[in-house]
Amino acid sequence: MPADPADLLRQRGYRVTGQRLAVLRAVSRAPHVTADTVAEAVRAELGAISLQAVYDVLSVLVDVGLVRRIQPAGSPARFEVRVSDNHHHVICRVCGRTADVDCAVGVAPCLTAVDDMGYEIDEAEVIYWGRCPGCRSLTPGTRESTAKGTPVPGNRTAARGRTT
Repeated sequence: MPADPADLLRQRGYRVTGQRLAVLRAVSRAPHVTADTVAEAVRAELGAISLQAVYDVLSVLVDVGLVRRIQPAGSPARFEVRVSDNHHHVICRVCGRTADVDCAVGVAPCLTAVDDMGYEIDEAEVIYWGRCPGCRSLTPGTRESTAKGTPVPGNRTAARGRTT
């Protein structure tokens, strides 16, 4: 995150508001956070804010390059402030835990397509799926859902009725 996010907002023609700065602080505190979690954190800091307002602010922060949005298959969008490098993500199919994975090559696009179909490829977005160390240590099949009892987004094997 830049030393002064307020300056970057101004440079891009956006007003600096308390909501924008509070959303940015919430994303900074918890990498790979969902908009719902950001809304809870901002409400605890500022009071009332609608979920739509949080999405609007996140959109602005993505636009100015202060926040990165990732969209894992079958999962709500997640947001992070690690925007200045080429990295990927690993997601646990069982509990949904998400972590950063540095690019194997180090520079974008990181991967080379067999056939670029005439495109000038400048980025590859990779998401690795598996089981985190905590879930691997549990007996297979004991963590097929979150604590709230809902299926974990991206848990393709659980959706088919099998354990991983």
